[in-house]
Amino acid sequence: MSRALPPPRHLRTLGLAATGLLLIGLAPAAPSAAQTAPVADPAPVSAQSPATIPGVDEIVSSPNMRLVANTPIGEPLNTSVNSDLAFQGRYVFVGNYNGFQIHDIARPERPKLVSQVLCPGSQNDISVHGDLLFLSTDSPRSDDSCASDRVNPDQTAWEGIKIFDISDKTAPRYVKSVQTACGSHTHTLVPSRARNTVYLYVSSYGPSDTYVGCSRPHDSISIIKVPVKNPTASSVVAVPNLFPDGGYEGRPGGSATSGCHDITVYPEKDLAAGACMGDGILLDIADREAPRVINRVRDTENFAFWHSATFNNAGTKVVFVDELGGGGAATCNATVGPNRGANAVYDLSGKGDARKLTFRSYFKIPRANADTENCVAHNGSLLPVKGRDIMVQSWYQGGISVWDFTDSTKPKEIGYWERGPLSDSELTFGGTWSAYYYNGYIYSSDTIKGLDILEINDPRTASAKLTRFQEFNPQTQPSYRSR
Repeated sequence: MSRALPPPRHLRTLGLAATGLLLIGLAPAAPSAAQTAPVADPAPVSAQSPATIPGVDEIVSSPNMRLVANTPIGEPLNTSVNSDLAFQGRYVFVGNYNGFQIHDIARPERPKLVSQVLCPGSQNDISVHGDLLFLSTDSPRSDDSCASDRVNPDQTAWEGIKIFDISDKTAPRYVKSVQTACGSHTHTLVPSRARNTVYLYVSSYGPSDTYVGCSRPHDSISIIKVPVKNPTASSVVAVPNLFPDGGYEGRPGGSATSGCHDITVYPEKDLAAGACMGDGILLDIADREAPRVINRVRDTENFAFWHSATFNNAGTKVVFVDELGGGGAATCNATVGPNRGANAVYDLSGKGDARKLTFRSYFKIPRANADTENCVAHNGSLLPVKGRDIMVQSWYQGGISVWDFTDSTKPKEIGYWERGPLSDSELTFGGTWSAYYYNGYIYSSDTIKGLDILEINDPRTASAKLTRFQEFNPQTQPSYRSR
């Protein structure tokens, strides 16, 4: 595969045909040499000028962040790129356009690759619950198997969700598929109040000539009900239309609403935030099978593509992400400026159906990137920090940023880590897809370089290390009790 790839939105399975569900057991990969952790510097992170852009693959960081380990993508998954992450106990699950990987992270400085599953199906967005793993397929396939080929969309093609039994982490077993209209670009795991059931909110979007079973406009999500003890009985139970008025009609340089890219749920508060191309929405999910839109916001001046969302722990703020350029463009530069391809911080106020979102500020990394680097706001999560709102986030080749939005009007970066460009001569796709905080460390899924594990040592984030989760799907936002 050429390193020069189109934006992730169009990164399907790159023409790769699988011969079947192939499980590969590999010896642990040797981690990279750990860097020495300097004393944390609480001073603000300084901006970086174009003259100080690091060299190809050169690692630079703020003094309070260090790389703990790196595990490259192993064969045969290294013919494609890594996507999202999920966590459970001592394991991290790494999606890849060709399948997924399971790593043992009991010792973060020495991660062990436990197994790989070859199962092409763009983009293989991933989540886990108990003994089950869920995988999104968002390209028309010849069938629902792991031996399928990419085909032209027609009435016989397949897209949707694949379900695996992961009770044995060394040998995941494919047990069920559920087809959904327009496939599954992403999905969000939504626990029910009954422990024997979970739901998947399946998001997909795009024109009807690209996806299977997709009418235009596609303003709906598919809701899959999963009986945890009987996953083979999983099925679509609802297809609610979130935009009966058609949603935002679009503008030059922006996206019309035609489905949602991603939905983050906060189950404890019965809330969800949807990033839906041209609209940002707040949903009441008290009835898991009938989510209701209670507020909608737009940014017709600066946002091009509403990509994802994150609540603060109190449920009083939402950070929306604008993936300007679809992840394949160089947008972290003076030409694009600080307000596009950025985050937008919104305050959430009111009660019940009167709740509303109010814009407060933008945040974008303060470092200039080279014109050969795809760089834009992407996936991240909260650090469980006592008394503050702090988030870690991926920026593709812009690297990993840790930033504080406790003051909604004045967000600021407090740490960063990045590699230099993959190329100094041509725009080349790469960088970190997702960066999430889990049980004391930052885990980054680098599309090309593999799994990075990092640590932040800073008095402002130290309390995060006291919080432990047994399971973490970043789009299923847990609450934490600060200590």
